[in-house]
Amino acid sequence: MNPIIVQKRYLIPGDYMADPAVHVFNGKVYIYPSHDWESGIPENDNGDHFNMKDYHVFSLDDVMNGEVTDHGIVLKVEDIPWSGRQLWDCDVAFKGGKYYMYFPMKDKNDIFRIGVAVSDSPEGPFVPKADPMKGSYSIDPAILDDGGGHYYMYFGGLWGGQLQRYRNNKALESAVLPKGKESALPSRVARLSEDMMEFAEEPRPIVITDEEGKPLEASDTKRRFFEASWMHKYNGKYYYSYSTGDTHLLCYAIGDNPYGPFKYQGVIMTPVVGWTTHLAIVEFKGKWYLFHHDCVPSGNKTWLRSLKVCELTYDADGKIQTIDGGGEG
Repeated sequence: MNPIIVQKRYLIPGDYMADPAVHVFNGKVYIYPSHDWESGIPENDNGDHFNMKDYHVFSLDDVMNGEVTDHGIVLKVEDIPWSGRQLWDCDVAFKGGKYYMYFPMKDKNDIFRIGVAVSDSPEGPFVPKADPMKGSYSIDPAILDDGGGHYYMYFGGLWGGQLQRYRNNKALESAVLPKGKESALPSRVARLSEDMMEFAEEPRPIVITDEEGKPLEASDTKRRFFEASWMHKYNGKYYYSYSTGDTHLLCYAIGDNPYGPFKYQGVIMTPVVGWTTHLAIVEFKGKWYLFHHDCVPSGNKTWLRSLKVCELTYDADGKIQTIDGGGEG
């Protein structure tokens, strides 16, 4: 792995935004990030210090040089009937003239569920359903529009994301994280219903394998999934990307269909300044871009993150060129 140094742009220097979901709608790039606020709560591994009480939407028509338009607050905690706290990473999909926002939030029992909010415009505002999606849990929903009316949600996150509290889509009496040579805890994928409001099937595990087709082990912390699923297609292949969390890498694996399995390929970006890393990959006007965040402007190693973007490139074999994140490896 020989990381390349590329030009990066800070997108919203006047505020702390993170966890970007990015899509092209109506000829523009739309960014749907989470929003970091000072909370006053001591930092811990469960992320209780992340206040994150609302969502903004941003758009631009030139990724590296265009003006970024802030469309304001489009959804906030108090708008949501089942709300407890913490609006973490969201994503948005378009179908049949409507825009559907999928968001993780802790309910009144402090358990993460995934909700749906709807708008007539990619700029919002979004109106939430009265209840979370049936059978939903954990965090970081990412939506793939696979064409032909087929939409898939990828979701899950360890530690504060609560994925370790579930097996086979059922809650455990106590959380369990695999160890050593046990298979790493997988993220989930489920096809969405025709009305985009529920799962059309039981969520399935996303299996990431090594070069020999063996599922990655829990001890393989520099390759196994931790959080921040994203899916895009390139040359007919499905590129599943994610963060390794406590080892601070953005990695990817490739498969032949939305469910996988996905064979591990390599690192998209080396560590940034800051504990968390989160990504979105999108094509716009013939170029590919990697959206992510770091903590450089705030000077805080684990908190108050800022959005960045840089160009992403592939080699002749479809491998993503590893980008230098600028942090400590």
